[in-house]
Amino acid sequence: MASNREFFNRRLHSLLGVIPIGIFLMQHLVVNHYATVGVESFNKAANFMGNLPFRYVLETVIIYLPLLFHAIYGLYIAFTAKNNTSRFGFFRNWMFLLQRITGVITLIFIAWHIWETRVASAFGHEVNFQMMQDILSSPFMFGFYIVGIISAIFHFANGLWSFLVSWGITVSPRSQVITTYVTIVIFLALSYIGISTLLAFV
Repeated sequence: MASNREFFNRRLHSLLGVIPIGIFLMQHLVVNHYATVGVESFNKAANFMGNLPFRYVLETVIIYLPLLFHAIYGLYIAFTAKNNTSRFGFFRNWMFLLQRITGVITLIFIAWHIWETRVASAFGHEVNFQMMQDILSSPFMFGFYIVGIISAIFHFANGLWSFLVSWGITVSPRSQVITTYVTIVIFLALSYIGISTLLAFV
């Protein structure tokens, strides 16, 4: 019974990391990328997202609750899982380890980012270009955001590979190798979007 519950929890954890959390990550990066076009473009995009109908319900159901489960169970996995070089090999064993490390970093980053933006918004501060420019004017915060965003993107891209394997979508060694290259491209593309967005604010 306990093993069945753990199997279900791991599958749900994997699924939520892609749908809806991974999809939201990509959407969030693309919307923020409007900063590279200009102040007005970013503010329009941020205003549109901030005024969606049933915004708080959508955020709670689609983002916060899935993220909460994924984070809590992810911490459990991170601090109880053991690397298995004989099963995964050298490269995949490192990816396994980095997945756990970036998960913890991403959790810290997301918690801080929500505090600086969503919580601040609830107290009357407008989430706009100026807000992000003020936050990133500190070299420490700029570095923190780079590490946080890169960690979140790696965690998603590498987690996507694990999702496809654990759900039986990529079974053969060849398909897993191909997926490795695909997820590397996803990581590089999203990292470019994320870093170029940060540079636009400074």
